[in-house]
Amino acid sequence: MTVSGVSATGPDLLRLVAVPVFAWTAVRDIQTRRVSSAVWIPLSVLGTALLVWDGWLAWSAGGTGWTYEFLLPTAISVGLVVPIAYLFWWVGGFGGADAKALLVLAVLFPTFPEYAFGPWSVPLETPPIGAFSFTILTNAVLVGVVLPLALAVRNAVAGRIAPVMFVGWPTSWERIPETHGRLLETPSGLSRGGLDLDALRMYLRWRGLTLAELRDEPDRYRDPATLPAEPNPPTDGAVTADVEARGDGGTLEASADDPVAAEDDDSWGAAVFLEDIDGSAYGTTPETLRDGLEVLATEETVWISPGTPFLVPIFAGLMIALVYGDLLLGTLL
Repeated sequence: MTVSGVSATGPDLLRLVAVPVFAWTAVRDIQTRRVSSAVWIPLSVLGTALLVWDGWLAWSAGGTGWTYEFLLPTAISVGLVVPIAYLFWWVGGFGGADAKALLVLAVLFPTFPEYAFGPWSVPLETPPIGAFSFTILTNAVLVGVVLPLALAVRNAVAGRIAPVMFVGWPTSWERIPETHGRLLETPSGLSRGGLDLDALRMYLRWRGLTLAELRDEPDRYRDPATLPAEPNPPTDGAVTADVEARGDGGTLEASADDPVAAEDDDSWGAAVFLEDIDGSAYGTTPETLRDGLEVLATEETVWISPGTPFLVPIFAGLMIALVYGDLLLGTLL
């Protein structure tokens, strides 16, 4: 089948529909760190239909096409990539959207496609027998390894030499409310285990405060007696979350009978906040929240880690796989 000068099988041409979708999810992941699960449903349905179509074409072709060109790569794709995606999600190595993206790719790209442009064809580097989704995954991992090196070079060129220069960069406190990532500082110095900025937004929205207001009167807001009697919904901490503040932030004193009444030694009301929302706020502890607030209450510039969303390397891995092929194969050979 030929479309606009590109020759390929019908299933492989339809698979290109996924490219703009994955581009959009990568941009969305950078901007909001949130990708709706509904995005993956149409691609899963499409991948299943194309998988059946591919199987029928391979069976009809006869010879070894069914076994070596379809069945074996599909078995590797579903039997290897799917468990890897689930395992890394289960241990916290991937986010939910990252795992779902890999699950979709395992069904949508089980075999290596081939696109011909006149006398040229891509991908350029293809293994004798291989699952295309596994190639996308290995490409994504290699891209993910390069990103910290690029970040370190950027910091070094700017004269920012620090132990965390491979994972973060300095950011003005004014940009923190609109920034995703993790604080790399505590009152005792640089740390890889700082406050998650989504958890910070949850806390500020719960209190009905802005970071600027907190910085203007830190001594006041450290006092747990200033917690609001009727806290606001904390949302999920996303920059784009809809915020409907009911109260006026830490201006109302909680009574002894109020469910959010705090202990006197609970600086910033951190423990009360986490108890009230019935969750850990992305693994945040009262100590981590207190340390982050102490830093942000006084420092003008802080180190943060953007925590590069893995959907970006996945999209890059997909594009490299479609054009070049298997980066790992090309590197080793």
